[in-house]
Amino acid sequence: MHFVHHYVSMKEHREPKAPDQQHADDPLDRTDRTQSISPDSVLAALANEYRRAVLDVLISASERTLDYETLVDRVAIRIRADDAERVSDEDRQRIRIGLYHNHLPLLTDVQAIEYDPETGRVEFVGGELIRDVLTLARSNNSME
Repeated sequence: MHFVHHYVSMKEHREPKAPDQQHADDPLDRTDRTQSISPDSVLAALANEYRRAVLDVLISASERTLDYETLVDRVAIRIRADDAERVSDEDRQRIRIGLYHNHLPLLTDVQAIEYDPETGRVEFVGGELIRDVLTLARSNNSME
């Protein structure tokens, strides 16, 4: 819950701005994605199978966007080798907590996704580097 409270408090304490300045400091604004992310940060983020599953699921979704609960269900199925019957409520709860507190914030930090905890909307916004790393990881997994 720390992530939501921090996000909301930042949003609530902003001073009103003139219309031409409204997007300058908005963390959800896509127009200012100039901060470069190091390849090391991307590799570290994608070293985890849950984060790779999140990105794979989002990339395969229509419009590359899902609501949070749908994402949890699809990641759970992906992690359990595409066998929905093997996914328990306990598995979903562990994944829900891990995504919320760990994986989604980290993927947001490396600009792979945008997550709005107020609406529950999660969208893939990653670039070519992230897609390339995912492709390499998939090909490596298929060789094992």
